[in-house]
Amino acid sequence: METPRNDRSTSTFDLSGRCAVVVGGTSGLGREIALGLARAGANVVASSRRSEQVEEVAAAIEAEGRRTLRLCSDVLQRDSLEALHAGVLQEFGSVEILVNAAGITARLPTIDCPEETWQRIFDTNLTGTLRACQIFGRTMLEQGRGSIINIASLSSFVAFHEVAAYGASKAGVAALTRSLAVEFAAKNVRVNGIAPGIFPTDLNRELLFTTARGREEILRTPMARFGRLEEVAGAAVFLASDAASFVTGEILTVDGGYLASGVNQ
Repeated sequence: METPRNDRSTSTFDLSGRCAVVVGGTSGLGREIALGLARAGANVVASSRRSEQVEEVAAAIEAEGRRTLRLCSDVLQRDSLEALHAGVLQEFGSVEILVNAAGITARLPTIDCPEETWQRIFDTNLTGTLRACQIFGRTMLEQGRGSIINIASLSSFVAFHEVAAYGASKAGVAALTRSLAVEFAAKNVRVNGIAPGIFPTDLNRELLFTTARGREEILRTPMARFGRLEEVAGAAVFLASDAASFVTGEILTVDGGYLASGVNQ
């Protein structure tokens, strides 16, 4: 006998009619999250600095049957994010989902890290996230609803060799996420984070598959493989949806067991 489907529970993952903005949403994990939200029913604006990437992802979102806009933005420039916010509200009237996925890193010994490099990483990863949370969060608070998802990192919790600036900035993202969750909760605006494990992208694929560092990362992952980009999208859909309506202030790790691991053999 076929098991009756619980329509109420399955519909809680449906994002139809909602507007999502993914800052840093045109490459890597951000791109996959943008497309995952579109497949779940949301209209999605994926924005970044590069117009050709914005165009490509917008076309992919439209191919899913969703509405979008072609708007570039730079998290280092508050007026750029304000223009993105204004364009989204003009077109869609509201914004229910914000994903902050823009980020940069640099590998070098911490003792040699120039202050300019340290500051650039913090200004992009942490202060850039703050800017977007302030600009879009204010509208969500006025609406009395919204879900903000910040992309943290395994390095929010554990150290990776010679990427201290990145790790410190992402630890800050996790702390900012929890603080905003507490401040925004009374207005029905949820703030959560995703800490991805090790995922090959165009930027790190060669390092992961050809170096001792990549081999060590596989060894430390109990599932004994790297993640697939689409495996992050489901976490974002969950956190954005009514299925997570009582979830706020959490950092959801999608890491194949990496953080849970002690000795694997």
